[in-house]
Amino acid sequence: MFSMLRRRALHTLAFAATLGALGVGCAAPPAPPAASGSPAQGSSPSPIQSPTQSPTGPQGARGTPEGCQADKLGDDILVGKTEAEAIALLQGCAWRLGERDGQQYPGTMDYNPQRRTLGVTSGKVAWVRRG
Repeated sequence: MFSMLRRRALHTLAFAATLGALGVGCAAPPAPPAASGSPAQGSSPSPIQSPTQSPTGPQGARGTPEGCQADKLGDDILVGKTEAEAIALLQGCAWRLGERDGQQYPGTMDYNPQRRTLGVTSGKVAWVRRG
């Protein structure tokens, strides 16, 4: 009986230690980039963006100092514009690409009334939805 309790205690302790080690590994901050003067041959330096720069990718950032200039305009002003023109107008706004030429892109199901989802057909914005 005593050996069974002892074995169970050891299993519980080993399980707790494993979970603790996994938790520490997940909570560790990412390593800072190497501070070398030149990048290694064959690799290109990755630009570090400040919070005021727009992100590279389909989703716009919120909270820029300029704010969302498109909020002063209606969403229908984006329809018919080229994708590049719409992205320029949405600088500082929350937006994402929902569909391009029939291919749908993943999106979250949370409701954000400030976020615009764009549908692009043949390089032009076909529809805009909020949420």
